[in-house]
Amino acid sequence: MKRFRALGKTIFSSHPMNLLLGSLLAMVISMTGLAAHAAGGELSKEDQACLSCHDKADQVKKLENGEVLSLSISTKAYVESMHNGTSCEDCHSNIEAKTHSKEKKSIASKRDFSLSMRETCRDCHKKKFTQYDDSVHAALIKAGSKKAPLCSDCHNPHTVLSAKIISPIADTPCAKCHEDIFKAYAKDVHGLERVAKGKSAPLCANCHQAHDVKAASLGSGVKDACISCHKNASELHKDWLPNTDRHFEAISCPACHAPDAQRRVNLRLYDGVEKHQVSEKTGVPQFDRLTVAADAKNMGLDEMALLSLLKEFNRDGAGGKTVLRGRLEVRSGVEAHQLSEKSKALKDCNVCHQAGATPFQSVTLTIAGPDGRPLRHGVQAGVLTSIASVDSVRGFYAIGSTRIKLLDILLVLVVVGALGVPIGHMTVKRLFKGVREKLEAERLAAAQGAGKTAPMAQRRHGDEASK
Repeated sequence: MKRFRALGKTIFSSHPMNLLLGSLLAMVISMTGLAAHAAGGELSKEDQACLSCHDKADQVKKLENGEVLSLSISTKAYVESMHNGTSCEDCHSNIEAKTHSKEKKSIASKRDFSLSMRETCRDCHKKKFTQYDDSVHAALIKAGSKKAPLCSDCHNPHTVLSAKIISPIADTPCAKCHEDIFKAYAKDVHGLERVAKGKSAPLCANCHQAHDVKAASLGSGVKDACISCHKNASELHKDWLPNTDRHFEAISCPACHAPDAQRRVNLRLYDGVEKHQVSEKTGVPQFDRLTVAADAKNMGLDEMALLSLLKEFNRDGAGGKTVLRGRLEVRSGVEAHQLSEKSKALKDCNVCHQAGATPFQSVTLTIAGPDGRPLRHGVQAGVLTSIASVDSVRGFYAIGSTRIKLLDILLVLVVVGALGVPIGHMTVKRLFKGVREKLEAERLAAAQGAGKTAPMAQRRHGDEASK
């Protein structure tokens, strides 16, 4: 550093040659500085003018509902953000530079301001916005939700960084709304990998997507999310789990990998022809109307009510395509995020495959709502072991736990009958062996006697003819 200072003193002395060298050096430094600034995201004069006011900590605006909206924007954070190449006017095109700050604009609330700015995001992020429009979050907004996240709720437009940067787990925007679930995640096998071990273990968006967020209970979303990382899970389970594919189809992954969770049987209305979960039609609350009517005492639907419900859903030419598909799952989203290490996962078959197994004492009926979220109604546990449910709850049968006693009796009768016919036949045959032998002897004796009588009769007939 001292050398550069000495060089500066020498260059900027009064000697003409030194003055020339100084001018050239100043030009080089100036050009280098401009290039460096341009490479780091050069701000236009207009943006600099905006930030000259907004880069102050006390810039706020009081809104109509009493909320205070911060107008402060850090120049440093903005230049380091992914939007550093976006001019202020690109997003705030409705602001007139000449009259800005001179005219007072009325803003009802922070929510209204975010809603008004939402279309600005669409201009540059069309693909992401299309995905978002098809998400459960957008559906909630269309339904009038005041809490469903908008773009700016997850992404601060002035400080947004690349999604590839692994930020602290506490900065995950999902935690703002899903606090209980996020706390559970932070302590499960994935959260601990990320927090305690510093690894890039899956975060919310890895399983639920960032913009195209669907209801977790819809279809096979949970299993698909797990398989996307654990691609060899099926093969590994086949080493010890019989009928692995059937288990994967009928059991949600957290049901075994969250060993401390409570479990239930979820009977889902399913389109057997189109192969997808049935959804409630918008504006036609058929599910709630039918289930409430069938369960007036709120004791849970019985087997006959389930059968009647299916008939209702199969009207209008449905042709019996709506069926019930059972799935064993955990009871809440919090429990679904309490995943343990694989060594602690359930491997005891008796947890499910025994009479009166706990997971089968809680049963619910589900249909996907218009926004994809589940609409549920309680079902009596007895439906899983009732003969009247054989047709409606087909496709969900756990050996040893959902046994139907009458079917067991019928099965015994069939087996006894199948074995009884040949055994009875052999017994009767053995008992009447002596009788058969006696009758056979008499038949042979009679035949032999008939053979001797015939020639004698012929001789008599010949003698009479000669006379």
